Amino acid sequence: MSENSDMISLYSKRILEFAANIPLTTPLNDFDGTALRRSPLCGSNLRVWVKLDGDKVSEFSHDVKACALGQASASIFARSVIGLTRDKIALGRDQMFDMLTVDGPVPSPPFLDLEVLTPARAYKNRHASIMLCFEATLDAIEDAVAKKRAPKGA
Repeated sequence: MSENSDMISLYSKRILEFAANIPLTTPLNDFDGTALRRSPLCGSNLRVWVKLDGDKVSEFSHDVKACALGQASASIFARSVIGLTRDKIALGRDQMFDMLTVDGPVPSPPFLDLEVLTPARAYKNRHASIMLCFEATLDAIEDAVAKKRAPKGA
């Protein structure tokens, strides 16, 4: 396979459609936690805002400044994040990392659409960008939990 056909496979029509249609991009004014993650290798970054209802994400927003693969990943992620717990998001992160790095299976529901990123396995320099949505969201949840635990007035 030539380098050009590899790139065509990597940037498939479906990946580009996800990248062009990222939901939940209006910043939340009332949120419990926020986080910013950056991929040092490519410069992609993603800021996340979350509101929690108990241990579940009840509201979510993100500002995505990433390559098409990072945008597609964030788009797919955002379609499923409402209602998920930290543990379910961490499981999805671990499964996505395994899919990219050790040819593991596609992440389980609700992240099945991440299968479109299977061609990115061969592009290690894009893995961090693809993982940003998971990492930033987990950081934002940790921020929310830490704020709830902090003594009032601190």
